[in-house]
Amino acid sequence: MNELKKAACAAIDANRDRILSIGEDILHHPELGYKEKRTGELVEREFRKLGLVSITRPALTGVKGWARGRSHSASVALIGELDAVLSPSHPFAEPSTGAAHACGHNTQIAAMLGCAQALISTGIINQLDGDVCFFATPAEEYVELAYRQELIHEGKISWLGGKQELISEGAFDDIDMAVMTHSETDSPVPRIVVGGNAMGFIGKTIRFIGKEAHAGGAPEKGINALNAAALAIMAINSQRETFRDCDSVRVHPIITKGGDLVNIVPADVRMESYVRANTVEAMQGANRKVNRAIRGASYAIGAQSEINDMAGYLPLRQSHALTDLAAANAAELIGEDHVFHGLPFAGSTDMGDLGYVIPVIQPTVSGFSGAAHSCEFTISNPEYAYIIPAKLMAMTAIDLLEQGAAKASEVKQSFKRKSSAEYRAVWENILHASINEKIPGPSSQNGETH
Repeated sequence: MNELKKAACAAIDANRDRILSIGEDILHHPELGYKEKRTGELVEREFRKLGLVSITRPALTGVKGWARGRSHSASVALIGELDAVLSPSHPFAEPSTGAAHACGHNTQIAAMLGCAQALISTGIINQLDGDVCFFATPAEEYVELAYRQELIHEGKISWLGGKQELISEGAFDDIDMAVMTHSETDSPVPRIVVGGNAMGFIGKTIRFIGKEAHAGGAPEKGINALNAAALAIMAINSQRETFRDCDSVRVHPIITKGGDLVNIVPADVRMESYVRANTVEAMQGANRKVNRAIRGASYAIGAQSEINDMAGYLPLRQSHALTDLAAANAAELIGEDHVFHGLPFAGSTDMGDLGYVIPVIQPTVSGFSGAAHSCEFTISNPEYAYIIPAKLMAMTAIDLLEQGAAKASEVKQSFKRKSSAEYRAVWENILHASINEKIPGPSSQNGETH
């Protein structure tokens, strides 16, 4: 470990209590995506205390600030995510919203701020030949879709996911590459996993439209939209044997509205779902089958269905060049035997979308226990949850930007950067493919919209 890295790690160790305190503060004040007002204000205050420059607030609640190097050959973003997830039974859930940090984003923000303090207070930033952007990004968790669709309707955002919105707004146009870490829960050994892929998904909202009638007195005069939804779930389940194991397809619908009153035949039933897979092609293929199941079930009951397919997240593909740097630094921190390569990340993340535009990495770090997004999720090892991620990001930034930013230049040359227009076109092509297959029958029974 060179002298700059040693100095950064020593500064992070010296600031340990402050890093953990920030993380605990955010843990006890969770906020959902595009609502991270308090957390964003906390980050902005910390940025200003550190002397970051060009501080902006993109994507409603995001916070972006810069530490400028002695020259400006490259720019590296170090990212932490602001939002919580819905987990109402979590011990630190916000009672009024059900929001809880059951995914570890509070540790990401604290680690990112600890990294910033180390690079700035030691003067390391003045010895780097590039700029470091510290970026608190909103709305990674793909939840509260109706609320976010209303924000889109009001013209406040254009995308449901935070990094998608930041791409659209041009907030990454001045950034060459991005680094962040993520929690890994219930790891069999203390470890850092580098180079793992994550699944992408298509988001869906579905409305089943039936006909009201008295449920006891004249049910034959109604059309039961809840039966159509239940049959659709069964039809989706009947497709599961056709999903290839190698595609890692996951479909997990929930009914968000089952009717209006118990003595009225349900005429308005709502469902949400993801269709996940590890490639875009597999996402599209599974989604066609799911849509066919929904339409067929609706036709069988005599109901109509409205299917709204939305841009979810793209599969995560991490930069090999950045991964090699992170792996070497992880080995310095915890030993090579505790660095694992290429293990899949079972969830989905909007880092996959950012990774289409610029080179990215998202190593996962142990130090957590309990299922993610559940009431059991907790920090089991603060050193791994907070301190090691801060050091890993600082060391990787130093690697990239020291000595004329030579390694950052190599990373840039290994990746063909995409524009926000190219990114948008990817999702337009994905969603266009899902609307073309229809079942036969009267048009009145095929009320799908996209």
